[in-house]
Amino acid sequence: MYKIYINEKPLILTDSISVLDSWYTEKKTIVVQYLNKTKQLLQYVDMLSKSNKVDRVIIHHPKKKVLRDDFFSLVNIVVAGGGLVFNEDKKLLAIFRRGNWDLPKGKIEKDEGKRLGAMREVMEETGVGNVSIVKKIGKTYHLFNNKKSKRALKLTHWYEMKTSHSSKLIPQLEEDIEKAEWVDPNKFIKNYSPMFNNISDIIDCYFQDCVEK
Repeated sequence: MYKIYINEKPLILTDSISVLDSWYTEKKTIVVQYLNKTKQLLQYVDMLSKSNKVDRVIIHHPKKKVLRDDFFSLVNIVVAGGGLVFNEDKKLLAIFRRGNWDLPKGKIEKDEGKRLGAMREVMEETGVGNVSIVKKIGKTYHLFNNKKSKRALKLTHWYEMKTSHSSKLIPQLEEDIEKAEWVDPNKFIKNYSPMFNNISDIIDCYFQDCVEK
């Protein structure tokens, strides 16, 4: 299953809709079968982007790879990396940027490995040092318009990281980061808002010990 956020509303691409039965009766949810026509995908992208009448779209097809590849062919893919970084006191590293609480992440450079890129972005955005990766957590997806007003899909690879860093954090002001601070991970989603849905998703995934696919 792929959950792609569009205007903070999920577009679900899946080959099995049985696990989504609980959503069928919810208002403002559309469930459709993919008919191998990419115009159909664009129709629902526009619906989530421009309308408040729909909160969620679920598109299913027997071959998830076909559905994924057709969707990805419609967008420019931007690969990013980020981290759920914990210090020795088990506090989580969070940032506040452009009016939202967030986790450090950023674009991975060409020919840069995903793991190294994720660690570099974490260090650049927060000033944290002595960072190492513990394990891969998962991926998140969200659609946005790039500087040329074309559809772009940010695919972010997320890692659990640890650090022994104890010096003052330094938010990267040129990336509009106003704050970088250590927070109680069990209270972060509940007490810190607003927060993007894909950030709360990846934190939930971490605590539920999701299996990376």
